[in-house]
Amino acid sequence: MIRTTIAAAAAFLSITAFGHAQDRVLTADEAKALEIYRTVISMRTAKGYGLVPEMARYLAGELKSAGFTDDDIEIVPVDETAGLIVRYAGDGSGGAKPILFLAHMDVVDAKREDWEHDPFILREENGYFLGRGTSDNKYGVTNLTQSFMRLKRDGFTPTRDLIIVFTGDEETDMESTRHLAYERADLAKAEYALNSDASGGSLMDDGSVLPYLMQAAEKTYATFAITARNSGGHSSRPRPDNAIYDLADALKKIQAHQFPVMANEITRAAMRSDGEQIGGDIGNALVQFADNPKSKKAIKAIRASQNYSNMIATTCVATMLEAGHAENALPQSATATVNCRIFPGIEIEEVRKVLVEVVDNDALEVSVTDDRFVASPSSTPRADVTDALRKTLRHRYPEIEIVPSMSSGGTDGMHFRRGGVPTYGAGARFAKLGDTNAHGLNERLPVDGFYGGLDHWILLIKELAEPERRE
Repeated sequence: MIRTTIAAAAAFLSITAFGHAQDRVLTADEAKALEIYRTVISMRTAKGYGLVPEMARYLAGELKSAGFTDDDIEIVPVDETAGLIVRYAGDGSGGAKPILFLAHMDVVDAKREDWEHDPFILREENGYFLGRGTSDNKYGVTNLTQSFMRLKRDGFTPTRDLIIVFTGDEETDMESTRHLAYERADLAKAEYALNSDASGGSLMDDGSVLPYLMQAAEKTYATFAITARNSGGHSSRPRPDNAIYDLADALKKIQAHQFPVMANEITRAAMRSDGEQIGGDIGNALVQFADNPKSKKAIKAIRASQNYSNMIATTCVATMLEAGHAENALPQSATATVNCRIFPGIEIEEVRKVLVEVVDNDALEVSVTDDRFVASPSSTPRADVTDALRKTLRHRYPEIEIVPSMSSGGTDGMHFRRGGVPTYGAGARFAKLGDTNAHGLNERLPVDGFYGGLDHWILLIKELAEPERRE
């Protein structure tokens, strides 16, 4: 009786503390999830503020209150940030390796003067929760945390170890990600990882649901600086090797270059699904390519499509320029930033060498600007994961289908895949296409989507690690 009264009071306080009446009457579990969500969003865990360790300690405390012990929880300091590892011990009856559950605690920064309201105070408005991280990725952090807490309090014992791995700088340097993916032998032993920061459902305006794109591969994000240099001189005396002209010639060659067509079972499945859905000339081309990736007719049509050309090859495009130092002086240097999205399995250095060949000017420098990103392999879809995810999602959307997909990158998954742990997007978030505005102003998540997904990880975990479900 006392416990029920306290839970009811907590739910009431969580509702009324939000500042205005709401139609939804929260359960104790929903109220707790909202409390965690509001608390972590209030922490400005962007680079430079040093608040990720504080967030990790807060989450550790919440997990301990549900029954996890100090031995189950590890906060891993990495420079100014941190990772958080939480091990949910299984009984070993499944005879299987652990499963990792990924999320990141950091966010892209948001400035108060740019937002209508403080981005680090959770608000509810017109059916949405608004604030930095509401979508990317503090919903994932909140959802996994409250799921582990609820399972622990219910006395659930999985057949295998389940391990939360929260990183602290996915949006910037990825040092914590690299450390956890490459230097932790215990995590590298996992059978696979499920990433809350990838995938999720997309809804049409009429509420109908599109196929769920289960991320199983990421294009590698890589940025190159292409620089032309010479001694310059007075603008009244032009010289034939003008750095700006040399760079312009190089960029026109890059513009004209097409990387070889590539395909794998993931991209072909995604293109077939899209093609069957949208129909028309491009839809037919997508299906034809899925059947035969060497079809010249299909390749030509897809190459001409702004929406799908990036699905069949590595792409590189100039995005920024910097040149010269005075209007009456010949430029001593000119630099272009070229951003590439590289097909899975192709190393960054291979693409750099291609750019050198395409530019065909030994006087120009072609260098990588950022070493955070790495090539990673595709993760072959697993029937057990796909089936479990399908059953989980159909509790919310009975007709939903799952299609393996490749994203343009990049998430923590790239490093865990490279470290030998197959990784699959399994996010619980559902929203209209383009509706969350992650990284942008007024980032948001539908309120119904927040509450509707709170059982997502619990159902998925039980499909994968509940004793009576084991064959």
